[in-house]
Amino acid sequence: MAPSPPALVHTTALVSPDANLGKGTKVWQFSQVREGASIGRNCILGNYVYIDQGVSIGDNCKIQNGVSIYHGVTLEDGVFCGPYCVFTNDLRPRAVEPDGSPQGADDWVLVETRLRQGASIGANATIVCGHTIGAWAMVAAGAVVTRDVPDHALVMGNPARLRGFVCRRGHRMQAGASAGKQVNYACARCGEQVMIALDDHRMAEAGGQT
Repeated sequence: MAPSPPALVHTTALVSPDANLGKGTKVWQFSQVREGASIGRNCILGNYVYIDQGVSIGDNCKIQNGVSIYHGVTLEDGVFCGPYCVFTNDLRPRAVEPDGSPQGADDWVLVETRLRQGASIGANATIVCGHTIGAWAMVAAGAVVTRDVPDHALVMGNPARLRGFVCRRGHRMQAGASAGKQVNYACARCGEQVMIALDDHRMAEAGGQT
């Protein structure tokens, strides 16, 4: 395998000299990467992407146009962020104090969010801070996530509800036999099989909120 080329930064993008870009990563038009941010290898940052200070992004991530990744949000390897999806990092944001004076940096409480390996976030979805999006999970376009999302889960709606489970290629899987506190799910298209917790299976069957 040929080695990855150096990172490519478009002339209109602003990348802090204190940020770290992995080999093969591309930062496209009018995007900004702030100080202390760490972006892995072979990532793609589309137009008008904002990466806040101290953010950590793994290898092979795709961040589409208009996405802001704020301080406190972590992306593991292979995460996909669809166009204009939204992340937050404070559950009770205010611009001012009760007396009308502007809030400062010490007046807000950072609430962290993590997207695990292979997770996908659809266009215009909103991820309320303080939650974990499981490995290979898929959040539908326009969904509003207000709770943790299990591995391989497919969630949709406002608030996002668990509607099933998907394989690593994103195809819906079908439930099979149970074994103790787990249920075997299989993909008819690619053959992948995944063991899903029985409680999560029951929630999906009931269309439960995640």
